[in-house]
Amino acid sequence: MAAYERFVGELSRSELEGFFLLDGTALDLIAHKRADHHKIGLGLQVGTVRFLGHFLTEDPLEVPWSAVEYVATQLEIADPSVVKRYTERQQTAYEHSWEIRAAYGYRDFGDAGVRESLEEFMGARAWIHAEGAVALFEQTRAWLRRERVLLPGISVLARLVSSVREEAAQRAYRSLAQAAAGADVELPLRLRDLLEVPEGKKGLRAGAAAHGAAQRLRTGHVEGAGPGE
Repeated sequence: MAAYERFVGELSRSELEGFFLLDGTALDLIAHKRADHHKIGLGLQVGTVRFLGHFLTEDPLEVPWSAVEYVATQLEIADPSVVKRYTERQQTAYEHSWEIRAAYGYRDFGDAGVRESLEEFMGARAWIHAEGAVALFEQTRAWLRRERVLLPGISVLARLVSSVREEAAQRAYRSLAQAAAGADVELPLRLRDLLEVPEGKKGLRAGAAAHGAAQRLRTGHVEGAGPGE
């Protein structure tokens, strides 16, 4: 989760090539900039939004130095350190981020249709793959980046992951209850009873009690029932 809002450590060669390689759209935007620090800065913002899923407009230079050198090399700028001037005018970074958004078609998380499509994707993964919270979080983040949707705050996404997983669990419970009722109308009640820990067996013995109940259900033995019952 540490890498959600910022870069952590240096980037590998494959990460530089995958996220900071300047394509035709980026080069077209950069071609309209005169100053070298503006060219490198805009290129860094393109790579940043690809990698993180959002812009670092408050401090666009909070990136690994390897990314600065990689972008400068592509632009044939001999001295990458000129990029330090990029933040002399803070508004510049914001203006460039809006240019990038328009050129690549980035959308906000709150835009119409985004959340609905995302929840459909998350619901399908939670139901089919039964992923844990962290795995679903990373899959959701990857979907947002692929769809060029700017990531919301980490707490917003974490709450959404939690609610989608809870909904998938409830759906599984309903499906199980329906299947159980179809096989034996009394089976759902017996399954429910397995979840209830008898008084005196709570705490450390709860797990053992539940296991024993599950074994009784599997073998067909119910306390108080005779051989023919």
